[in-house]
Amino acid sequence: MGQEPRTLPPSPNWYCSRCSDAVPGGLFGFAARTSVFLVRVGPGADVISGTSPFRVIGELVGHTERVSGFTFCHHPGQYNLCATSSDDGTVKIWDVETKTVVTEHALHQHTISALHWSPLVKDLLVSGDEKGVVFCYWLNRNDSQHLFIEPRTIFCLTCSPHHEDLVAIGYKDGIVVIIDISKKGEVIHRLRGHDDEIHSIAWCPLPGEDCLFINQEENSELEIPNGKVIAQTPVKKGCYLATGSKDQTIRIWSCSRGRVVTTLKLPFLKRRGGGIDPTVKERLWLTLHWPKGQPTQLVSSCFGGELLLWDLTQSWRRKYTLFSASSEGQNHSRIVFNLCPLQTEDDKQLLLSTSMDRDVKCWDMATLECCWTLPSLGGFAYSLAFSPVDTGCLAIGAGDGMIRIWNTFSIKNNYDVKIFWQGVKSKVTALCWHPTKEGCLAFGTDDGKVGLYDTYSNKPPQISSTYHKKTVYSLAWGPPVPSMAPGGEGDRPSLTLYSCGGEGIVLQHNPWKLSGEAFDINKLIRDTNSIKYKLPVHTEISWKADGKIMALGNEDGSIEIFKVPNLKLICTIQQHHKLVNTISWHHEYGSQPELSYLMASGSNNAVIYVHNLQTVIESNPESPVTITEPYRTLSGHTAKITSLAWSPHHDGRLISASYDGTAQVWDTLQEEPLCNFRGHRGRLLCIAWSPLDPDCIYSGADDFCVYKWLTSMQEHSRPPQGKKNIELEKKRLSQPKPKPKKKKKPILRVPVKQELCDGNEEESVKESSGPVENGVSDQETEEEAREPELPCGVTSAVSKEPVICTPASLGFEKSKVTTNNKVTLLKKEAPKEKSEALIKKRKARSMLPLSTSLDHRSKEELHQDCLVLATAKHSRAEPKEDVSADLEERLHLGLFTDRATLYRMIEVEGKGHLENGHPELFHQLMLWKGDLKGVLQTAAERGELTDNLVAMAPVAGYHVWVWAVEAFAKQLCFQDQYVKAASHLLSIHKVYEAVELLKSNHFYREAIAIAKARLRPEDPILKDLYLSWGAILEKDGHYALAAKCYLGATSAYDAAKVLAKKGDVASLRTAAELASIVGENELSATLALRCAQELLLARNWVGAQEALQLHESLKGQRLVFCLLELLSKHLEEKQLSEGKSSSSSYNAWPAGSERPFVERVTAVWKSAFSLDSPEQSQAAFQQLQDIKYPSATSNTPSKQLLLHICHDLTLAVLSQQVASWDAAVEGLLRAVIRSYNSGNFTIMQEVHSAFLPEGCDHLRDKLGDHQSPTTPAFKSLEAFFIYGRLYEFWWSLSGPCPESSVWVRAAHRRTTSVEQSQQLDNVSLEETDPKASQPEPSRTLELDVRLTEEGEQMLNACKELFSEEHAGLQNAQRTIAEVQETLAEMIRLHQKSQLCKSTANGPDKNEPEQEAEQSLSSPQNQCKEEKNEPVSLPELTKRITEANERIAKFPESIKTWPFPDVLECCLILLHIGSQYSGFVTQEMQQQAQELLQKYGSTKVYKRRYQTLCT
Repeated sequence: MGQEPRTLPPSPNWYCSRCSDAVPGGLFGFAARTSVFLVRVGPGADVISGTSPFRVIGELVGHTERVSGFTFCHHPGQYNLCATSSDDGTVKIWDVETKTVVTEHALHQHTISALHWSPLVKDLLVSGDEKGVVFCYWLNRNDSQHLFIEPRTIFCLTCSPHHEDLVAIGYKDGIVVIIDISKKGEVIHRLRGHDDEIHSIAWCPLPGEDCLFINQEENSELEIPNGKVIAQTPVKKGCYLATGSKDQTIRIWSCSRGRVVTTLKLPFLKRRGGGIDPTVKERLWLTLHWPKGQPTQLVSSCFGGELLLWDLTQSWRRKYTLFSASSEGQNHSRIVFNLCPLQTEDDKQLLLSTSMDRDVKCWDMATLECCWTLPSLGGFAYSLAFSPVDTGCLAIGAGDGMIRIWNTFSIKNNYDVKIFWQGVKSKVTALCWHPTKEGCLAFGTDDGKVGLYDTYSNKPPQISSTYHKKTVYSLAWGPPVPSMAPGGEGDRPSLTLYSCGGEGIVLQHNPWKLSGEAFDINKLIRDTNSIKYKLPVHTEISWKADGKIMALGNEDGSIEIFKVPNLKLICTIQQHHKLVNTISWHHEYGSQPELSYLMASGSNNAVIYVHNLQTVIESNPESPVTITEPYRTLSGHTAKITSLAWSPHHDGRLISASYDGTAQVWDTLQEEPLCNFRGHRGRLLCIAWSPLDPDCIYSGADDFCVYKWLTSMQEHSRPPQGKKNIELEKKRLSQPKPKPKKKKKPILRVPVKQELCDGNEEESVKESSGPVENGVSDQETEEEAREPELPCGVTSAVSKEPVICTPASLGFEKSKVTTNNKVTLLKKEAPKEKSEALIKKRKARSMLPLSTSLDHRSKEELHQDCLVLATAKHSRAEPKEDVSADLEERLHLGLFTDRATLYRMIEVEGKGHLENGHPELFHQLMLWKGDLKGVLQTAAERGELTDNLVAMAPVAGYHVWVWAVEAFAKQLCFQDQYVKAASHLLSIHKVYEAVELLKSNHFYREAIAIAKARLRPEDPILKDLYLSWGAILEKDGHYALAAKCYLGATSAYDAAKVLAKKGDVASLRTAAELASIVGENELSATLALRCAQELLLARNWVGAQEALQLHESLKGQRLVFCLLELLSKHLEEKQLSEGKSSSSSYNAWPAGSERPFVERVTAVWKSAFSLDSPEQSQAAFQQLQDIKYPSATSNTPSKQLLLHICHDLTLAVLSQQVASWDAAVEGLLRAVIRSYNSGNFTIMQEVHSAFLPEGCDHLRDKLGDHQSPTTPAFKSLEAFFIYGRLYEFWWSLSGPCPESSVWVRAAHRRTTSVEQSQQLDNVSLEETDPKASQPEPSRTLELDVRLTEEGEQMLNACKELFSEEHAGLQNAQRTIAEVQETLAEMIRLHQKSQLCKSTANGPDKNEPEQEAEQSLSSPQNQCKEEKNEPVSLPELTKRITEANERIAKFPESIKTWPFPDVLECCLILLHIGSQYSGFVTQEMQQQAQELLQKYGSTKVYKRRYQTLCT
C-alpha cells in the first residue's frame, strides 16, 4: 500500500497533433484542459518498489483556454524547458523545475493549431495557426519571423532533425509542404497524395535515402513543381518523410524526388474487448512515431485504438505487428491522438500514448507490451465513496458519464481503475455502496436517473423506473419504511435505496424491484406527523448507522430528524439558514459510544455545525423539539460546504470540502482546525477518508482531478482567509469560457473545426458545439465518449450557417451572399411607404391583381377576350370544348360570365395573395365568396387568424365561433401572447383553461386575478396558484411576495418561514410578528429569539428586548438578556470586556452601581419586568430550565460564552428568589465551570466578585449542615472560589516589587546581598503566563512582606482544595489522556517510519509494537527511567484499563461536578512557601507534597515537582 500522494488528472486534450511530449531522463508532459500535467517516469519517480514506476509531479498553470500544443526542448542541458500553445492566442515557454513561465508571445491572430521546438536550433520555436500563418520565434534573442505559405488550415508541423531550416507542414485538405525558413518560407516541395486532414508528420530518424530499400511506386503521383529550381535546394542528400492522414493511409515520401514512395493502408482489425458499441462509427485519427535509430520500423495508430509496428524493409509486403497482441484488454479502446518516445534513466525505450478512452498508456518498445496505464477524468469529480465491504475500493462519479472503481490498495498498480459507462449517459452526481452486499453500487445522475451496478459483473445496470425531475443530490441505504403501495411485509428487502433529487423529493426505491414505482416518503411524513403546512424542499438525506434515525436537510437550512418505522418527527434543527448540502453521522465504533449521536452538517453558508442528538433521541419526545444551539461550531471556510466525512480512525475528527478550494481537517470536540489541503485548482465537491490509512484522504473537485493526500504533509492548519478567494477567482477566470469564439470568427470557425468538436471538454466548450450542457458552468462534455457521431449534427445545428462541409474559402463567399440576399429583401419592401399616391393605387388594384393585369395586355389580346366572352354568353347550348379551354385560360372573364367561373377566378387570385404573403387579402376574397367557415379553417391551419376574423366568426354559428376562438388562442400561444390568449378563452367561458394556460407560462399574477374574479373562493385551483407562485418567488429570493402568496393560500406557517429565510433582523422580526398574529406561537417564539440573538451580536440591547417582548413565553430569555446587558455594562465600566463599543445601545434602566450586583439585577427585573413574586420567578425558572447549552471550549466565541454564562446565572438568581438554594448553587457552579473550561479566568473572577462578594459562607448557611444532594456541587463551587483567590494572591506576590494589598503588607529595606528568587516555570496548566508571573531574578532591595489577617484566612481556606478523592480521580483521567497521546504519537511515528522504509527499500513488515517501543524511547523530555524502559502496547492497554477501573470506583457525586486541579494548587502553595517562609504552614506543605508524590505520576507533574525540589 503506497504511502505517498497520488493524482488522478484530467484527460489529455483530444484532436491535437502534438499535445504530449517527453524528454530523456523520464519526464513526460501532456496538455489537459488549460494546463499541462507533468509525470516522472522510471527510477526517478521515487515510487514504492513493485508498483508502476511513474508519478504525477506537478502542473503548469497559466493559460486561460484549452492548451492546443505542447513540446519539450530536446537539447541536452535544456530538458527543463518546454513550450505550450493555447486557444487564448499565446505561446508560453516554461521552466518545468520551477513550473513558471520564462517568456511568452501572442503573435498569432488566429487559433494556433500546431507547435514544435526545433530539434537542431535550441532556441527556435515554430507554430502555425488555422489561417495558415507560421511564426518562427527565437527565444534567446526574442526575435520572430512571420511566414504565410498557403491560405489553408494548418493541422500539424514538424521541424527536420537533419536540416535546421526545413519544416514540414500538413494541412486540413491533405496537402503537405516542406519549406525553408531561411528563405522566407520558400516551398521546397509540395507533396500531393492525401485527400483529407494530415494528422501527423514524422521525419525518418536517419538522413539520406539509403536506409530504406524502397522502389518508387509505379502508381504514385508525380510531383507538381512550383516554378522553383529544385536542383539548388538543400535537400539534395534527401531524406524520407512519413505522413498520417484521415484518409486512412500512411505515405512515405522521398524528399529528393518530392514524391510518394510507399503507401500503407490501415487494416480493419477485429475489435478485441472494445469498451464501446462496435456499431458506432467514430472518426479516425492517424498519428505516427518513427523510432530513433530504427528507420525500417514505423509506429502508427489504427481505427479502434490499436497500435501497429510497420516493417518497412520490404516495400511490396505490407507487414505489421500489433502491440500487445498476446494480452487481452491492454490496447486503447478508442482512437489514439499522440505518441511520444521516452528514454528512462535506466535506458529503457518506452512509448507513451494518449487516447479518446481517457487513458495514458506506456509501452515497452522491446516487447510491445503495455507497462502501465494512467487513467484520467473527463469531467468534474462529483462523488467519492469507499466500499464498506471491499475495503479500499473507491468509487468515483464524474461529469464525463462514467463511474470509476479505483482499487486504492492494489500493491502492483497504483492506478488500478475499472470503468463503467453502460446505461449512465449523464453526469454521475451521487454514489452509495450497499452496506453489506459485495459489489452493489447505487448511482444517481444529473438527469434524475437512479440505478444499481454490480461491479463484479459486466452486466448493464438496473435502472429505477421512477426518475427525479432534476439532478440526484444524494443517495443513502436505509431500512424500508411503510409505503402506501399494497404488498405484504415479507417481500421487502432489509435495506432499501433512498434518493434525494433537486426538485426536493426523497424517493424510496425497492432494490429487488426497481421496475416498480418508487415511493415518495413525504406522504408518510405528512400522515404520521399530521402536517397541514407545505413540507420543506429536501436537499440531503442521511441515515444514522444503526438505521433507526433519518436526517433530512432542507433548502431553508433546517434539518429534520425522524424515527423509524413511521418517520415520526422528533426534532428540527434551525441552525443553518441556507440550503443544506451535506449531513454526516459519526461512526459507532469509537472509544466513546455517545459520539455516535454527533451529526455534522454543512450548507451554502461557510460554517459547519455539529449537533449532539443523544438527549433528544433517547428521550423520544411526544412533540418535536426545536434545537437552535449547536454542540460545536467549526468556522474557518470562506465559501459553501459541499461534503463532510468523519474519520473512521479517530474520535470526533472531521474532514470538510468547500467551494473556497480547500479541504479542512477538524478536531470537532475542541473546535480546533488541524490541517488544510490546498492542492486543488477549483472548488471541492467531494471528500473521503481512507478506510485503512488514518493519514490519507481523497478529494475531488471541479478541476477534473481526484487527489490522494496525507494530512501529515500539509503545511497549513486552517483555511485561507480572503486571499485564497482572490486566487480562486483568478482560477475561475482561467477556466475555459463557454462561448467566446463565435463572435470573433463566425464564418470560418465552423467548417474548420466542425469535426474537431468531437469530444474533450475544452474543444467542445471553445467551439460551443458539444453536447447540450456546454453552456453550463461545468463546461464539461463527456457524452461524446459514447456517441461519436454526434458532433457534425450538433455543429450544423449550432452554427446555423448555410454551408456546412464546403472548403473554407467557399464557405465564406456563400454565407456572404446569403446575408446580402436577406438585406436586399428588406430594402425592396422599404419604398412602399414613400408615396401616398402609390399606396392608394396599390390598394385599389390589390384585391384582384391578376385580373387587372390581364386587362392591361395588348389590344389584340383584349379583342380576343371580347370574342371569347361573346361566344360563351351567346351560345345557349353547351359551350364547345375550345371555348371552355379559352375561358379557363382567361380567368379574368369570370367577372362577366357565370358564378362557377367567378369562383375559379377568386380561388386563383386568393392563391396568388397567399404566395405573395398577403393572407388578409385572401381572407377578404373568401368572405366575398361567402365561405366564412373555410376562411377560418384556412387561416387556422396557416396560423394567420386575426382579431377581425375571430370577431366575424359568430356569423357562421356558435360552434364555429367557439372553435375559432380556441384555434386563435393556440395561435397566440405559439406567438408567446399568453395573456391575450387567456382573455379570448375567457370570452368562451373557459376559465379553468385560461388560468392553467397563464400558470403554465408563469403569468401567476394574471392567473390569480382571473381565478379570484371568476371562481369560487374555496376552489382548490386558487390555493394551488398561490402555492406554486410562492414556491417560485421563494426560489428567486422574493421572500416578502412569497409570504403574501402563502398567506393568500391560508398557509401562514410557510409565510412566516419564508419571511425568516433572509435571516436579517427586520425579516426575522416581521416573521415573528406574523407567526404570532396567525397563532403559530412556537414558531413565533423561535423567530423572535433568533432576531434577538442577531441584535445581540450588534450590541443593540434595546432592540433585543423589544424583539423578545413579542412573546410571553420568552420572558425567561428577557431576564437572561437583561442580566447579560447589566454584566456587559459592568465589565465595560471596569474595562474588562473586549473593548468599549460606542455603538452599544443600552436600556435606560436605573444604574445603582453602588449596590451589589445581584441586588441591581433583581431591582431591574422588578421594575422593568414586574418580577415581584416567587410564583413569577418559578415560572421563568421553568421556562429556562429546559434549555441546555453545550459545554464550553477554548474556541467558544466570547459573546456566545457570555450568553451561556448569563443563562446559568439567571437560573441561579431566580432560584435564590424562590429560596431554592440547591438550584442556585448548581447554576452558579455551571457558570463558573463554563468560564473555567473556556480558559477565561477574568470572567470567572468577575462571576465570583459579582455573585459571591463575601464568599460562599452565606450559601453554606442557607443549605444547612445536613448532607444534601447538592453538597458536592457546593464543595466544587467553594473550591473554585478559593482557587481564584489563590491565583490572585500568588499574582500579587509575583511582581518585581510586591506592594501592599488585602493579602500582604510590604515594606522595603536596603540589603547588601543579592538574593536569587526561584519560580516554578509554567505551574498553571491553563491560565498562568510564565513571562508575566516570573519575578526578577535579583533585587537590590530586600522586601519585608507579611501576611494580613485576610491573607492568613485565605491560605487556611486552601485546605479545602486538598481533596484526595478529587486528586485520585484527576490522576486517573490524566493517565488516560496521556496514554491516548502516547498511542497517537506511536501511530504517527510508525507511519512515518514505514513511509521512509518503503520509499528507500520497498515494503517492509515490522511489528508495530517494536516501532512503538523505538519511538517511545526517543523523545528528549522523558526522564531517565522512561528512556531505559520503553513502553509496549500491552502495557499502555493495561494502564488505561486500570485507570478506567479506578474511575468507576469513585462515587457519582464526585464525578458529576468538576473540581480545580488539586496538584496544580499544591504546586502553587509549595512555590509560595518556598519563596516566602511562614506564609504556608508546615502541615499544609507536607500535605501538598504527599498529594504530589502519591498522584503526580504523569510526566508533567513529575517534572514540575522535581524542579521545585531542586
